[in-house]
Amino acid sequence: MNVADSEVVASILSGSGYETTEKIEDAGLILINTCSIRDNAEQRIWGRLKAIKHLKKENSGLKIGVIGCMAERLKEQLLDTEKLVDIVAGPDAYRQLPLLVEEAESGHKAVNVLLSREETYADISPVRMDKNGVSSFVSIMRGCNNMCAYCVVPYVRGAERSRNPESVLREVNELYSMGYREVTLLGQNVDSYKWKETGNPVGFPGLLSKVAAIDKGLRVRFSTSHPKDISDELLHTMAEHSNICKHIHLPAQSGSSRILKLMNRDYTREWYMDRVEAVKRIIPDCALSTDMIAGFCTETDEDHKESLSLMEWVGFDFAYMFRYSERPGTKAARKYKDDVPEEIKASRLNEMIALQNRLSARSKKNDIGRVHEVLIEGFSKRSDDNLAGRTSQNKVVVFPAAGHIKGEYVNVIIERSTSATLIGNII
Repeated sequence: MNVADSEVVASILSGSGYETTEKIEDAGLILINTCSIRDNAEQRIWGRLKAIKHLKKENSGLKIGVIGCMAERLKEQLLDTEKLVDIVAGPDAYRQLPLLVEEAESGHKAVNVLLSREETYADISPVRMDKNGVSSFVSIMRGCNNMCAYCVVPYVRGAERSRNPESVLREVNELYSMGYREVTLLGQNVDSYKWKETGNPVGFPGLLSKVAAIDKGLRVRFSTSHPKDISDELLHTMAEHSNICKHIHLPAQSGSSRILKLMNRDYTREWYMDRVEAVKRIIPDCALSTDMIAGFCTETDEDHKESLSLMEWVGFDFAYMFRYSERPGTKAARKYKDDVPEEIKASRLNEMIALQNRLSARSKKNDIGRVHEVLIEGFSKRSDDNLAGRTSQNKVVVFPAAGHIKGEYVNVIIERSTSATLIGNII
């Protein structure tokens, strides 16, 4: 989401005469796009601000801004930080950035963190900042209505609002004409996408189908799905289109129904398992990834074991796992005590990571001997003799270059695997 937002910001500022630079020392304006979903993300931003402090001493005209979720949540603290931050702009204030920069240049602190019920930046063509020129992100909605107890997103990004589907299709068509061969449709909860301002309402399965129909040579991904909303209609849409990637990121967060209720996730362990069974029935070759939280308020050893058993039962291909960190202003911060000791959180997280490492290794081992269509993204990290790309299931594959280039599709037979990568040869 932050990558997509940064591209919108670059587009807005380029329209006012600004250009991006690869060297931070050459910049006259530095904007740090931020996330508040976890405390460690915010701590990294504080560290980044300290790291660039010397640049302001060396260039008295340099303006530094903090934008995004952290800007909305911590505007006062940011402005008081050693007089380092000149501009604070929330996620719905990016159109105002040229004016905010002018205000900062006149010697005033420039702040706009107002949330909007309408802003989607649908009319802005983002400046693509990715390096490979093959895959890109397209934001289809903003905000979130779910109000999960641990999550700060609804407070810093506001309520859900969906983009006009025609604007989404226009942006994807532009990307395809520029040579991009993969798009990822983004939303805090893409399943709840709904455009109602015409006589024919469009839901997410309908939008996904329209994007996939642009060209068979365009791969389509999406993130993130909410377990309470993922429908059989969406799964059948994925199954019907060969160019919709067979991978679903389906955050479970916990395997305990008691904890899920405290988290306000609006589903149970049994509901989640039913949705996974539907995925495996309708899209047998679909990969599943997840998010898991260790040590949420009141979590017991038994709750933790239920999380581990759910991970084992699903057999996730990969996962993002975190220790619970209390976010100020959330329901959990207001209503519950953060009562799981940090050392127990760490121990439980380590157990999750160890289990997922085994599951990921098993998943990759099962690919040995199979042939996958791979979209080449560029050279591998270790050698220009090898290329790297991803399967439809979002697994990284490395293989000899053999004269091929990025943006091509190739069929690769998998011969071996590491903990993170499939290795094979083009056939």
